[in-house]
Amino acid sequence: MAYQTAEQVAERAFDMGLLDERQLRDVWGSFGSHNVPMEDFLQILVRREYLTNYQVERLVKGERTGFFFGNYRVLYLVGSGTFARVYRAVHRETDQVVAVKVLRNRYSENRAQAGLFVREGRVGCALRHPNIVPTYEVVSERKTHFLVMEFIEGRNLREFVRIRKKLDPLEATEMMAGIADGMRYAFEKGLTHRDLKMSNVLVSSRGEAKIVDFGLASMDEALSDDAIADLPNTRTVDYAALERATGVRKDDVRSDIYFLGCMYYHMLTGRPPLTETRDRLLRLSKQRFLDVVPIQKADPSLPACVTIVVNKAMALDPSLRYQSPLAMYTDLRTAAKRLSAGATESEEAEETGKPAVHRRRPTALAVPDTGRSVMVVESDAQMQDLFRRSFKQAGYRVLVTVDPARAAGRFRQDASVADCVLFNAQQIGKNALKMFNELGEDERTKAVPAVLLLDESQHKWKSQAQTNRHRIVLPMPITMGQLRAALEQLLPAGAKAAHGRT
Repeated sequence: MAYQTAEQVAERAFDMGLLDERQLRDVWGSFGSHNVPMEDFLQILVRREYLTNYQVERLVKGERTGFFFGNYRVLYLVGSGTFARVYRAVHRETDQVVAVKVLRNRYSENRAQAGLFVREGRVGCALRHPNIVPTYEVVSERKTHFLVMEFIEGRNLREFVRIRKKLDPLEATEMMAGIADGMRYAFEKGLTHRDLKMSNVLVSSRGEAKIVDFGLASMDEALSDDAIADLPNTRTVDYAALERATGVRKDDVRSDIYFLGCMYYHMLTGRPPLTETRDRLLRLSKQRFLDVVPIQKADPSLPACVTIVVNKAMALDPSLRYQSPLAMYTDLRTAAKRLSAGATESEEAEETGKPAVHRRRPTALAVPDTGRSVMVVESDAQMQDLFRRSFKQAGYRVLVTVDPARAAGRFRQDASVADCVLFNAQQIGKNALKMFNELGEDERTKAVPAVLLLDESQHKWKSQAQTNRHRIVLPMPITMGQLRAALEQLLPAGAKAAHGRT
């Protein structure tokens, strides 16, 4: 029942351990009497920070629970989700500020959901990385289940982006690199996340991104997809839909990478790539993934060095995605360095094929101008830089794209777009072979000199490649000197491309 007088509230707060004798003497002394209006009494308790508004409201209502979880005194509710509530709390003895995540009562008797919650905590206890929120304790007693975690002063990434509308490419890339590095660390520990979304990343007051809720990281294989879909978590359904659409296991790290790409897309454009809906049937539809608007269309002003990373992370074909968080992290760091140096119009022209606005730049060495050009189809940012530097030093105009189909389409539209095309299949995979062959079959492009680079594990594809005098396959590893020499054979000095460019 609700308390009616200040003395009743004071007595209850003392009995529960919310107030001590010194604090009560201080408050009563300031009034000179115990016979004071309850509202005035409560106001001074809050003003002197003896109690919080959350504690006062529960006391006045006559609540007897929710003030303490183990050795931690609850200060206020931070957030409430379908599965759990999160409170800011302090340790009774040390005053350490923590976040206490408490499983909702309606799920505490469900063995699967309670077990999942406890596993989440145990996984968190094993992870220590600057971009992962650590879990300090896991408590599971009867119907009470809670986790004690680091308290992050800030807000989740979804709220952060909503307030900011969208993030500057450099800020988004540096933040995303931290998230990817956290996932790299977890993956090296043998864990996937399986619940990556904007609200599961917290942004501290210092701008640091920290991943929370490795809730499905140790999901028992005994749980079927149908059982997963019944859990109170919409992102779980998104994972199930993606994995069904692409035919991969439910612990495949490339699913995490896809949703890392979704987060990066959202940060850069200010809107999610996947249509947001609460309808589970729509969430399970493959069409949602097919309907994603390419990021370069969603925001044509974005630098190519960031759109390349998004496109690779969000490739629907898992073999075309980054194969590990480390690979994505590496490209994000490369992109961040490029953005820090200042992305130039000419670099964007290399990706889009549009004329650059040329700037006068000091040059230390004269670069020979051969009058020739090469289009490089490469998805790895570091390899792109290597090809770009090497061919430019040899006097080539260099165009770079991550998408083999886009490269083929450019040549179909204008066979003189470049004198030669180079496909590197190392990261792109069989799609590079497919587009290499399609160029050779099309009457409009079959005369274009083309090179297909195959990694050691891909050498068996050589027999499937349509080759001739000006269409060749080169095995990796290969030096840049050897590659340039091969191009010299395809494009003799003083001659234009075999496709008859004038």
